[in-house]
Amino acid sequence: MTHALTAAPAPVAAVAAPSQRTTRLLLAGGIGGGPLFLGLGLVQGLTRDGFDFTRNAISQLSLGELGWIQVVDFLLTGSLLVAGAVGMRRALRGGPGVTWVPRLIGVFGASFLVCSAFRADPGAGFPAGTPASSTVTLSAHGTVHMLSGMVGYLSLCAAFVVLARHFAVRQLRGWAVACRLMPVVVLAGFAGSAATVMAFTAGAGLGLVWLTAVSTRLRAESAAR
Repeated sequence: MTHALTAAPAPVAAVAAPSQRTTRLLLAGGIGGGPLFLGLGLVQGLTRDGFDFTRNAISQLSLGELGWIQVVDFLLTGSLLVAGAVGMRRALRGGPGVTWVPRLIGVFGASFLVCSAFRADPGAGFPAGTPASSTVTLSAHGTVHMLSGMVGYLSLCAAFVVLARHFAVRQLRGWAVACRLMPVVVLAGFAGSAATVMAFTAGAGLGLVWLTAVSTRLRAESAAR
């Protein structure tokens, strides 16, 4: 009788292991989304005729004959980030940020999906043959694209602020401080876009890189449990 009662918890442990593997697999989406988007954007930017990182945003790569590549990039990145948001919900279960962080990252991922459907406007010499001047009046699809990106990155910045508390509770001071500083860096890049588009690209890129770092940390915490 005693032996039977002792052995009973074993099925619970057997169920817990696959659950943790699923969480880590979902978090891998948050890890891989940023590098995929930036890597594919870099390759396209260096090889497509008329594109110049000093004048053009990565979003504009969705234009032209090969624009479908960037559209797919948006779709894959958005899907991975949404999966990462689900993984964060599981990883943060019972801790600070369990409610808002997954939602905010989910909004960030969804913004990439919207951007895949509503493309940026041409301008600044891209696609090739487009006048060198920037677009003065946004089209309807260009406006939706811009607003979606704005909402997405504001959500990402808010998620970092909430995650700072998660790391502070665990006495990971460096991670907490970085999560508070990163929104400042991202927003400063966006503000600097009035002077140069590279400031915008740098701010957006650093936000994606830090999301990869945070997702990697949460995945390690999940593995440790």
